[in-house]
Amino acid sequence: MPRQNRVQPDGQIIAHPARGLFMGNRGCLHDAAGQLGRARWRHPHWITCMTDFKGRKRPLMQPGLYTELFFLDEAVAAAAGHRPCAECRRAEYTAFRKLWSALHGPADAGGIDRALHAARTGGGRQRQHQAPAAGLPEGAFVLWQDAPHLVTPRGLHPYAPAGYGPPLPRPGGTLTVQTPAPLVAMMAAGWCVVLHPSAGAPG
Repeated sequence: MPRQNRVQPDGQIIAHPARGLFMGNRGCLHDAAGQLGRARWRHPHWITCMTDFKGRKRPLMQPGLYTELFFLDEAVAAAAGHRPCAECRRAEYTAFRKLWSALHGPADAGGIDRALHAARTGGGRQRQHQAPAAGLPEGAFVLWQDAPHLVTPRGLHPYAPAGYGPPLPRPGGTLTVQTPAPLVAMMAAGWCVVLHPSAGAPG
């Protein structure tokens, strides 16, 4: 039976057999039996990691240690509010922090995490915002027709845990955005998140 460790664009964590391109964590969320508790939004440090780093291997969900989480791709991780890991993705984190400083002001990892935590969650659920559809950058996630969709130059790709569907025409007007506003600004300024192959060729 799949473990409950697959993160969705709304930040919720489900059980699903597909593992995706990235892993990460937001602290210890499970108990000694490997079951997730209710405090899934409390820890402020949410990161996106490589699935393979220096040959390290460890059993999943060890008691008292962080809960290994998995994402379809980096766009999903960003929608949930995770940022690049400063250890296993050092180059990506360094570039991310440089762009963050230019847009939002200088900050170390802790400062970035505090700002992201305020932007991504409220009352134990995802904090969403509104934005014009026409200006949304590639990599952002929106709610459209009550379902999460990835934004690319080719349209809106419906999300499923195993991959994206074919793009649909981008609608006009204003959309509900799931990706935290500071990260949408990062994408608009040139932060290119890694997309699952099912999203098609880069824009």
